[in-house]
Amino acid sequence: MDRRKVIGIGVGLAVLPTWWALRQVTSGTKRDWHTDTAPLERAFPLLGPLTDAKWVSSRDNDRGIPSPELVISGFARLTPGKLAELTAAHAFVSEAPADGLSSWFEKPLKDEGPENPQWVRSHELDRDGSGYFTKLWFDRRSDTVRFRALNPYGQPGY
Repeated sequence: MDRRKVIGIGVGLAVLPTWWALRQVTSGTKRDWHTDTAPLERAFPLLGPLTDAKWVSSRDNDRGIPSPELVISGFARLTPGKLAELTAAHAFVSEAPADGLSSWFEKPLKDEGPENPQWVRSHELDRDGSGYFTKLWFDRRSDTVRFRALNPYGQPGY
């Protein structure tokens, strides 16, 4: 191999980490998850105001794969008394999320959420239609909701 090619490859490998770090700084890289509650309150109005949240989106850390669909997943804390209000108005069963946090974009949430949750779910509160769905699980001890939703704001591409 030509000496110039070897030097060029070496310089290229040295520049790549620097370019990536600068790109992250200049693009205003966010935390691994979102903490704003307003988008969730818009997506899940039945839950009312939320006190805090940790959630991710399938459009976070965009891999350059275009998709008209948006998936959000995470945890949010309900205001005191809201879960009691929901359980009084809807039928709930003991049921944990079957899929866990298995998607590539959900990995930052792996160790988040309530400790030793006792999940309950009301299928009445879930939404499932052509091109969208919402699934909600609640932990009574912590007033936490675990959610996963495809196109939570309505139409695909929103």
